[in-house]
Amino acid sequence: MSDAAWLGHGMDGGRLQVAIGGGWTVAELAQLDDAGRAMLKALPVEAGQARIELGALEALDTAGAWLLCRIQAGLAERGWQVELAGANPVQAALLAEIGRLKPRPALPPPQLNPFVRLLAHLGASTLSACGEARRLLSFYGETLVTLCRLALHPGRLRLTSLVHHLEQTCLNALPIVGMIAFLIGVVLAYQGADQLRRFGAEVFTVNLLGVSVLREIGILLTAIVVAGRSGSAFTAEIGMMKVREEIDALRTIGADPIEVLVVPRLLALMIALPLLAFFADILALFGGGLMSVLALGIPAPQFLSQLQGAITPTMFWIGLVKAPVFAFLIALVGCYQGLSVSGSAESVGRLTTQSVVLSIFLVIVADALFSILFSYLGL
Repeated sequence: MSDAAWLGHGMDGGRLQVAIGGGWTVAELAQLDDAGRAMLKALPVEAGQARIELGALEALDTAGAWLLCRIQAGLAERGWQVELAGANPVQAALLAEIGRLKPRPALPPPQLNPFVRLLAHLGASTLSACGEARRLLSFYGETLVTLCRLALHPGRLRLTSLVHHLEQTCLNALPIVGMIAFLIGVVLAYQGADQLRRFGAEVFTVNLLGVSVLREIGILLTAIVVAGRSGSAFTAEIGMMKVREEIDALRTIGADPIEVLVVPRLLALMIALPLLAFFADILALFGGGLMSVLALGIPAPQFLSQLQGAITPTMFWIGLVKAPVFAFLIALVGCYQGLSVSGSAESVGRLTTQSVVLSIFLVIVADALFSILFSYLGL
């Protein structure tokens, strides 16, 4: 049985003498830790040579060796040059091993010029965006291959899942899409008339309303609402399945997650968005017409006559032809982000937000490309 552990120190002419003895084991760790901290606080400011005498040490285990190395490191941090003396070969070997395994302090990050740091951040962001685009393009290829396979074997398509997602993305979205479209029609009519009144051309508010709604505003606003509603829902639903390891279970039983989860959502949204866009066009024109009749004093027959002369079937189809492309982009991004969830609830929330932002960005980019194409074709 070893004696109780003890720790003492004193100054010998400018040299710090530290003596330890007894059993430095895990049972004495709390007491020794307090003694070591008190000693380090009581040291004089001027640092010099320090000697730790281990001759009276009767027992030393891993916990005691760790504490002794920590005291030695604390002395070194305060500027003392520490020397260990009196340890037997076993104790010396244990202390050397603990000292070797002790983590080294991390080097402070280099102080970069703010402009260099900005360039580095820009480069890292660019590389990350390129990698994300490559993975999204790969997912797009996998989805196309699965769609071609289902076209050859249509019996594999899950109609129940398709109808369910069609209800979620189309029927349940009618109230919010209709309300936003109606209010946008009111705003366009009022703001357009306010500007055209300066030139005595309030009647051309109808032309402005019809062209802008059918060509751009109706489909673009509907796509943005669907991206925030259905695209985020796709990411959250598939992401939570990833967290609960249901995706792994599907692969285990031999089912393709893209065929089971992605394709029904993709096809449902490609069917739903043209219908929602048509519904939004009607509600926006109705809202603008109501505003024209009640606030601008344009009779309803004159509004309908002016609208009929302002728009053509081509304008209607120009807006509607964008809908399946926008739906494909929204569903693709939503499902891709859901399958990219890393397995935590925090990842689901972050990727759901990222899904909405990326979907809206791609929709606006695609709309700009459509505008350039239609302008080139003279439509």
